[in-house]
Amino acid sequence: MDYFELTEKLDRIERLLASNKEVLTFEETCEYTGISRSYLYKLTAAREIPHSKPNGKMIFFEKKKLNEWLLQNGRKSKMEIEDEAIKYTLKRRNGQL
Repeated sequence: MDYFELTEKLDRIERLLASNKEVLTFEETCEYTGISRSYLYKLTAAREIPHSKPNGKMIFFEKKKLNEWLLQNGRKSKMEIEDEAIKYTLKRRNGQL
């Protein structure tokens, strides 16, 4: 096994371990979300993303709240919109509205 393969396996192990954590550090959050350090800092400074600063220095993120924040303002797929339109049409035809 060469150096590149070993480094790649270690990176995968680190990502797997981080994915099981409930609380993430600033750096782990950047890697988990794909958000750059500067933009994540901007979001925390503006209090636009849920985070904690227990001692006033280090920043931590609860994974559950982070996932909720990432998934806010969801967009429906074309299939979901079409299904809703069909259901609405059927209700109107049956006089349920």
